[in-house]
Amino acid sequence: MKAFDNYHLPTSVNEALTLLAQYDGRARVIAGGTDLLVDAQAEYYEGQRSHFDALVDVTFLADANEIRAQDGFIVIGCGVTHTQIVASKRIQQTATALAEASAVVGGPQVRNVATLCGNVAHALPAADGTVALMALDAFAQVSSLQSHVISNQWKPLATLFKGPAKSAVDSTREIITALRFRPLGEHEGSAFARVMRPQGVALPILGMAVKVEIREQRLAQVAISAGPVAPIPFRAKQTEEFLRGKILDDELLRQAAQILTNEAQPRTSAHRATKEYRHELLPVLLKRTLTQALERAR
Repeated sequence: MKAFDNYHLPTSVNEALTLLAQYDGRARVIAGGTDLLVDAQAEYYEGQRSHFDALVDVTFLADANEIRAQDGFIVIGCGVTHTQIVASKRIQQTATALAEASAVVGGPQVRNVATLCGNVAHALPAADGTVALMALDAFAQVSSLQSHVISNQWKPLATLFKGPAKSAVDSTREIITALRFRPLGEHEGSAFARVMRPQGVALPILGMAVKVEIREQRLAQVAISAGPVAPIPFRAKQTEEFLRGKILDDELLRQAAQILTNEAQPRTSAHRATKEYRHELLPVLLKRTLTQALERAR
């Protein structure tokens, strides 16, 4: 099996985008390759031919491997791996949910090479990093060439997804060069939890991330994301609206769980779990993540 003819290691965004343009849709962006190459191999064994004229590796771009503070945001470059996320004190302290999500991605070998931007680019509703980023109200910087000039647009993460494994970002012509979100401050906390199958590849049955802000013991702000419970990464807007401004107790949590169960639409998967089982898990994960985020906010 030969998946590609040429492999490029550009050191600037301009060089990377120019290479993609030269191949006119016949090249693909690659970072860790833990999704792209695995998918290509799977297609090969299914009798399909997945072949690229070239792969353009973005892990050597300037700033690609940095986690930095900039203009009030935490910015994560397109080459930053899940291992780097987990080890980052900045992420641990001000975006705990993301550190917890990255810690359960694959195994150590996968986390050492797989990137957070690649997690987003693959557009899977079950992607742990994406679930956490959705709760953190993250943005993605999408870079492209417009009339030979680089265009860098910060787009809300939720706008990048069209369906399961269908991204609105064209990986033959565009690059997700960075991600950013505001770090959690005083009276804010976040948490992530998931239930998974331990056999073989640890597929998530259900994952959930929560971010909260507490003011006078009330939930001044709350964000809840879960996956896979919809064709694209999911924010529980109705549940968030119900909880906002209230003081959490057992009855409120029970009512919130019912709303969440009604608005989430998981499906049965032979590789993950039945939709009925996932519905049973939703209240469990909501209680776990919400109470943990509250404890951290306090």
